[in-house]
Amino acid sequence: MFLFLSKVLDLFLAPLTWALLFLVAGALLRKRVGRARLLSGLGLAVLYAFSTEAVSSALMRATEAGAVSTFRPDVTYDAVIVLGGGLDPAATERSGRPEYNAAAERVLRGFELLREGRAQRVLISGGSLDPRPQAVVEADVLSRQLQAWGIPAERIFTEGRSRNTRENAVESERIVREHGWKTLLLVTSAAHMPRAAGCFAAVGLRPDTLPVDVRTSSTPLRRMSWLPRAGNLSQSTDALRELAGRVVYERRGWAVP
Repeated sequence: MFLFLSKVLDLFLAPLTWALLFLVAGALLRKRVGRARLLSGLGLAVLYAFSTEAVSSALMRATEAGAVSTFRPDVTYDAVIVLGGGLDPAATERSGRPEYNAAAERVLRGFELLREGRAQRVLISGGSLDPRPQAVVEADVLSRQLQAWGIPAERIFTEGRSRNTRENAVESERIVREHGWKTLLLVTSAAHMPRAAGCFAAVGLRPDTLPVDVRTSSTPLRRMSWLPRAGNLSQSTDALRELAGRVVYERRGWAVP
């Protein structure tokens, strides 16, 4: 039920949804000219504002602000925990090959750590929301990818049951406990790291953290473009969803400081 509600919440956290609702309401109230113009204007204003670089960058800066790297280059970690979210399951199913999205740095950085000897093994945590038996399971796909890149299978551990960040932490904790690993490094996107680290802390694990997939621009906000772009709208939506997710997780006790 929570997974279903989270998808509904995602929909209503999207600025595009807000804009469409305002525009539809304006169309329905077209006989009341004043209100119709106000609602239509609000819809266009929302769509424009969240599509600008300045607004989307400000939101992403706020989202990534808590992502701190505690990676210790002088330590060889028992395991690096790579969270799923970098694979495009639908595209992967269509092509039969791994197809990645903007968060591909998660598995790439995990691979680099293994290749450089910074970690003895990797734990890939990521399942599927698709209930079909033949659905793509991200952890399995990434395991095969790492093996194709030359990482021995005995250094790769997977869990393909988790469907969200809380379950990433719960399932990973079980495997960590079973194997007695002590030094751990958590790798995920910078925007996702504060919530992910909070979830792992809630189950008794406090791994070192290595944020990747950093999207915050170093350009001062005053010098950013105010022209609308679809990419900016997408980034604004991602930031709002992540910020809302933190509130929900903290209130449910799934993430702790």
